[in-house]
Amino acid sequence: MTPPRARTWGRTGQTPVVRVRGRGSGRVSMAGMACYRTGERSRLIYSVREYRGRKGEPKGFGWRDFRDLLIRARIQLGGPIVLVWDNVRLHLTKPLREFIDANAAWLTVFQLPTYAPDLNPQEGIWSLVKRDIGNFAAAHLGEVTRAVKHRLKQLQYRPDAIDGCLAGTGLSLTAQASEAAEEAVPPGGTLNMPGQLARPGVVALQ
Repeated sequence: MTPPRARTWGRTGQTPVVRVRGRGSGRVSMAGMACYRTGERSRLIYSVREYRGRKGEPKGFGWRDFRDLLIRARIQLGGPIVLVWDNVRLHLTKPLREFIDANAAWLTVFQLPTYAPDLNPQEGIWSLVKRDIGNFAAAHLGEVTRAVKHRLKQLQYRPDAIDGCLAGTGLSLTAQASEAAEEAVPPGGTLNMPGQLARPGVVALQ
């Protein structure tokens, strides 16, 4: 469980040292959605999973977990969703694509260009979380999980920080009529939301 390294203050010529017990085993995985809707407070929906290396235990998130997150977002946002995400292999699996096609009435997908983390506001959320737990010397995996959940919970009450992650991508939200169920997000400029959806919530998932 080597903690992420981060910059900090120290005496001149004396590099601060954070001692840890060792690498240990296990990891913490995060999946989340930065949610935006014009005229409303931005929101963060997330899920955290521990992997302790036990037999039969999933190492991370599967397609069903992403499906369930989308369903949660629809319930909490109370309306149709415009989903913006990258080309991670899991996002392109057949079951997940079938789910998207079957729910095209409320779910519209915009695909980010290949390897474009700078266009995904959710990457900004992860950066804030990792920066906060930088140099954190955890004694066991549970402490890492608690620290991650605590920071994510704080961000849920910071819509300004969530808005800042969208501003950092250089994208903006506009409404435009569109009949395409799946489109590509340009590397900069505006994200054109389908005009036929009544005030859709824009969700960036990672």
